Amino acid sequence: MSNHQITTKQKGDACEMLIAAKLTLAGIPALKVPDNWPHYDVIAQPQNGQPLRISVRARTYKPGAAYVGYLETEDFDWLAIVTLPGGSETERRFFLIPRKLADRTARRDAATSKTAKERYWRVDEVLKIFSRFENNFSLNPFLKPNEEALKLIEARRRQKTQPAARRIS
Repeated sequence: MSNHQITTKQKGDACEMLIAAKLTLAGIPALKVPDNWPHYDVIAQPQNGQPLRISVRARTYKPGAAYVGYLETEDFDWLAIVTLPGGSETERRFFLIPRKLADRTARRDAATSKTAKERYWRVDEVLKIFSRFENNFSLNPFLKPNEEALKLIEARRRQKTQPAARRIS
């Protein structure tokens, strides 16, 4: 069966199972919750702590206008982003990010827009901003994002939102 015959739901379910399996093999038992469970997809139980709720998002890699995100109203502790091969990317990649950091670094639209509750990044930005969180199956919350990449991306965003200078004749 080729990837083109796999539905989006099947890809999403497979990525949720991959996250649960990789966490378990890293020493943090985890399982996929039933379909349509509100807010998160995987529950993980660290040895010394409370269960952690993980929301899994999967996207095929594509540079430019391809986005991955979540709703601010969703209740989870960690965000797992799985990038699937596409474009120049030939491997699956896994990024496990604490919710507080996701909230701090995500793009958000104006409070008056229909999409005001969405938090998102371009898929190619995820690979740069969260490079230190790749394969973070120990769920280490103390890693830091790539601040240089974050600053460059923020500067580009500001340039695009500034009004064009007017010429005075």
